[in-house]
Amino acid sequence: MTRPRWELADVVRQYGMEYLKRYTTSVAQRRVMRALQNCRTAVLGGHVETCRSCDHRQISYNSCRNRHCPKCQGSACAQWMQRRATELLPVPYFHVVFTLPNLLVDLTLANPRLMYGMLFRAASQTLLEVAADPRHLGAEIGFLAVLHTWGQTLMPHPHLHCVVPSGGLAPDRTRWVAGRADFFLPVRVLSRLFRGKFLDLLKQAFAAGKLEFPGRLASAADSADFKRLLNRSVQTEWVVYARPPFGGPESVLKYLARYTHRVAISNSRLLNVADGQVTFRYKDYAQGSRKRTMTLAATEFLRRFLQHVLPDGLMRIRHYGFLANRFRTEKTALCRELLEGAASPTEKHSLEDSPVAGELPAICPSCGQAALHRSQELPSRWERLPAPIAVRASLPASELWEVCDTS
Repeated sequence: MTRPRWELADVVRQYGMEYLKRYTTSVAQRRVMRALQNCRTAVLGGHVETCRSCDHRQISYNSCRNRHCPKCQGSACAQWMQRRATELLPVPYFHVVFTLPNLLVDLTLANPRLMYGMLFRAASQTLLEVAADPRHLGAEIGFLAVLHTWGQTLMPHPHLHCVVPSGGLAPDRTRWVAGRADFFLPVRVLSRLFRGKFLDLLKQAFAAGKLEFPGRLASAADSADFKRLLNRSVQTEWVVYARPPFGGPESVLKYLARYTHRVAISNSRLLNVADGQVTFRYKDYAQGSRKRTMTLAATEFLRRFLQHVLPDGLMRIRHYGFLANRFRTEKTALCRELLEGAASPTEKHSLEDSPVAGELPAICPSCGQAALHRSQELPSRWERLPAPIAVRASLPASELWEVCDTS
């Protein structure tokens, strides 16, 4: 894979200090900035790999492993998918998306932990209740939900991607209730119930004094103004849609690889970083997913990106129904048994042919032999960086070799 010419880390290194002088940042945001700029550089240390065949030597730096870093998601995604492969069922899968309206975006940014938690709760309860209704499916379903908070231009767009098997367990758990091949649940019913549940949770949070109303939101702290906000939200159509079903477990794995560990913007979308500006590529969904470019001031680009830094400890991938962590092993085994003893997806769609990053044979770029081995560990230089962020590139190889050479 060709390395992108520009990386998110380049924007942080060149314009991070300017951004910090202009905007107030949280501890979590500063931590992300520091992790991005130091990822896979000498600052975090690493190791020297030596070829047993030709004595070629190369340096591999450590990753920051931050969940907002576009360079660190490949390995995490592969490991996560390896575990999920054993849970997939031999049935079609649907993709359902729940989106918060623009009216509530500012309130969500001011109360991210609370609002994202309510989004998960309202969407999951909606799916479970509608699916359990005998007028629709009449079964207990299982699904995973993935939180995305951004749109293609990095503006706030909180929504949940839910991946749901077509069908579920009958109430008495003696049979599998199959869903229709081309239809899952009525989206209008899902939308209305989702809106009602979320706004009810919002009312409860307001009554309990859990919501914060900083800056331009200050007026909404008044009960009358907050009631007007709720009324406007009730009159707004809440977007819930279901995409056509996946073909089966193999298609689901491809989907999960694209969505579960995605960050707000990938390095491959960056086109230029220069003269205080960042140019990037995006899809204009209003125009049939036409590819366009956008140029922003570097500080504005960082502001938009850092809006999507999640609060510490907030889980952005969650499981519900018969896929909930507490019952997953037992209930997925029962589902397979009820599906007429169908073979486990791992027997047909194993990920064994797609090794997790870091487990591939180490090939020497000089002689082409799988003979690279770790010959030396390189110490971390993290303590040398001033807090909260230092704008500097990785150390030059010549300086590093002076540090690590033991000859």
